[in-house]
Amino acid sequence: MIKIKICGITNPDDALFASECGADALGFNFYKKSPRYIEPQKAAEIVRRLPPFVVPVALFVNEREEKIRDVQFTTGIKVLQFQGDERPEFCERFSTQVIKVFQVKDKESLKHMAHYRVNAYLLDSYREGLRGGTGETFDWHLAVVAKTFGRIILAGGLTPDNVAEAVKLVQPYGVDVASGVEMEKGIKDHAKLKKFITEVRRASRP
Repeated sequence: MIKIKICGITNPDDALFASECGADALGFNFYKKSPRYIEPQKAAEIVRRLPPFVVPVALFVNEREEKIRDVQFTTGIKVLQFQGDERPEFCERFSTQVIKVFQVKDKESLKHMAHYRVNAYLLDSYREGLRGGTGETFDWHLAVVAKTFGRIILAGGLTPDNVAEAVKLVQPYGVDVASGVEMEKGIKDHAKLKKFITEVRRASRP
């Protein structure tokens, strides 16, 4: 079963609705420059209300190790997503599960994946100056190639209208969406969110 992560959660209503619809994981963005940034204490309050089998994920961009551990302590979030220029040795400092993000421009964008020993690789679209949330897709055939390195989470411009096609082509470990199910940055459109999850489940059936 393909895992579904809804990223950019900023409020309990969206978190609980996504959980009820069948999301496997929820992403909390602790990058202060992001329009989807959430304060650790607020994230902690949402995490406490989640069902037991919905996994919260903490997203960071080039953050200090001390700050990351502080956020983990405050929120109780175990899974870390590194979306910046974090080196392989930095990722290995953490005993919890780690997802490393790679922004895909072309096949050359994949060559550094081999150096990272992480639990999964998230592939996002490349746009200079942005760290995700572009709302743009990339060549999904590159994601198929990237599967040779390990578990792939597909992101970048996924919507309820195109995610089924992406799932059928790539057959990733998981999919990740933020802007594709929003009514505005940080606020989810519940109809789109529900349709997105429905489309992933439909496309992943044998």
